[in-house]
Amino acid sequence: MSHLLHRSVNGAYPVAVGGKGVMLFDAEGKSYIDASGGAAVSCLGHGHPDIVAAMHAQIDKLAYAHTSFFTSEPAEELAEHLIARAPKGLSTVFICSSGSEAIEACLKLARHYFIEKGESRRTNFISRRQSYHGITVGALSVGGRMKDRAPFKEMLLTGHHIAPCYAYRDQRTDETPEQYGLRVADELEAKILELGADTVAAFVAETVVGATLGAATPAPGYFKRIREICDRHGVLLILDEVMCGMGRTGTLHACEQEGIAPDLMAIAKGLGAGYAPIGAMLVAGKIVAAIRQGSGAFPHSQTYNGHPLACATALAVQKVIERDDLLANVRLQGAHLERRLKERFGNHHHVGDVRGRGHFWGIELVADRASKTPFEASLKLNARIKQAAMARGLMVYPMGGTADGVSGDHVLLAPPFIADAAVMDTIVERLGEAVDAAIADAL
Repeated sequence: MSHLLHRSVNGAYPVAVGGKGVMLFDAEGKSYIDASGGAAVSCLGHGHPDIVAAMHAQIDKLAYAHTSFFTSEPAEELAEHLIARAPKGLSTVFICSSGSEAIEACLKLARHYFIEKGESRRTNFISRRQSYHGITVGALSVGGRMKDRAPFKEMLLTGHHIAPCYAYRDQRTDETPEQYGLRVADELEAKILELGADTVAAFVAETVVGATLGAATPAPGYFKRIREICDRHGVLLILDEVMCGMGRTGTLHACEQEGIAPDLMAIAKGLGAGYAPIGAMLVAGKIVAAIRQGSGAFPHSQTYNGHPLACATALAVQKVIERDDLLANVRLQGAHLERRLKERFGNHHHVGDVRGRGHFWGIELVADRASKTPFEASLKLNARIKQAAMARGLMVYPMGGTADGVSGDHVLLAPPFIADAAVMDTIVERLGEAVDAAIADAL
């Protein structure tokens, strides 16, 4: 019996012992295509020699120095690299160890910013239903993934939620994509006015929704309207690009494709490609200026902020992505993956939608295509698909509750940026077999 507290205390997990490129290997000698990048993390695949070398070089010099005493060269260099490529207006980086920590930092800094400005009534945060922003108490409080919130609801801060941008289920037949996007964006203004504009600190959203909705992309014009509403009411825009950012959708930041810049942005996962735990918050210059003119302090820190080894690792990851022009490969092979997914699942009796961008794609499973009726949650179809895929040497990221937080299933794909067309073909072939086998087993 394992002494580890696993995600499922009654489950048995294969033991991962190695990895190379897009493949992972277990202790029994079986190999798996990592078509989900773990959880959209392993953007460079496994065992990349340049990253391993950079980690060795850094640990030989300095592994750790607490940020209350020192800064470090890797942290400073990583921050400089990120800001040189950041959306307009972002000027400063706070480095932490995970996406949840990055979101926590965003929430606390947003609140602190308004305290510095003398607007202490701004305590409310708005997000969207069917959103996921992390598993810590603060992140759960703003998140809209109700099944995760339910066990801890008495502990959570008050969260305010508006509709997601989820065209597959919510766009009306009499609306264009643009009209739909503006309609659901305008819910933000209604909620701000309902709460009182002088009480709202920030709106939090994933640019492309990952775990809860399976790579749901925003409608045209949606985020430009969101940006306008935030500006009109003095509300900060926090973009959660923990999963969809750092090249995953074909541009370094997913918001580049929306033509906007946030006030605060959380990144992680692809930042360090899984080689070291790291996340970061990118901060607009106006926020830093307010602090400099006020208390001069950000009252938030954690032991591993700015960890030198993690920073050196992330910097090496980002340099390899840029050197090898891997974002061009994401766009090229992402288009190939889209074609193959639509060929395989476009007319599938139980696939209602294929959606995504770059190396970030999802398929939504339905019991009936015409009515979009989801499978019964009790069937646990998403778990069956994961099991069937693993049996075929494929790792995918399935999730339940897609339609309404309880019912509905999707499968998320987030293959490494190094994947070629042959790998994409194999992913789609094995996924197709897994989906068909799981549905046959469930029914």
